[in-house]
Amino acid sequence: MSERGVCTVNVKQLSVFIENKAGRVSEITDVLGKHDINIRGFSISDTADYGIVRLIVDAPDAGRAALEEAGFTVKESDVICLNLPDHPGGLAGVLKVVSDAGVNIEYVYSLIGTYVVINVADIDRSLSLLKGQPVELVTQEQIAHI
Repeated sequence: MSERGVCTVNVKQLSVFIENKAGRVSEITDVLGKHDINIRGFSISDTADYGIVRLIVDAPDAGRAALEEAGFTVKESDVICLNLPDHPGGLAGVLKVVSDAGVNIEYVYSLIGTYVVINVADIDRSLSLLKGQPVELVTQEQIAHI
């Protein structure tokens, strides 16, 4: 249950804030690898001075602890992970349900196969909207066992 009392299926995303300089992404992956943490998906965005590495890992609590211990600034947030219908327009149809309801989709990135992460302004409302759609909501436990 979320703080608002709505049953949620969510996945923990780690956002790591880094200087935009050579080797920083490699350092993140090295820390996670040395702690036996498996990366299931990631996204990197940058500006001239800094970057954000968004990660879905099999063990988010351990991942966060390892990265913070290594000196990285890490933010943990809830995102929705979906196993999409595997046909043309599958992603478009699912995103349309959420966006047509006026919920802002802040970003989307893919994981393994047809799994994608979406970050939305209202996670509980979006989960309600996605019930009954041709999509499987993926749990953190499933992420750990992909």
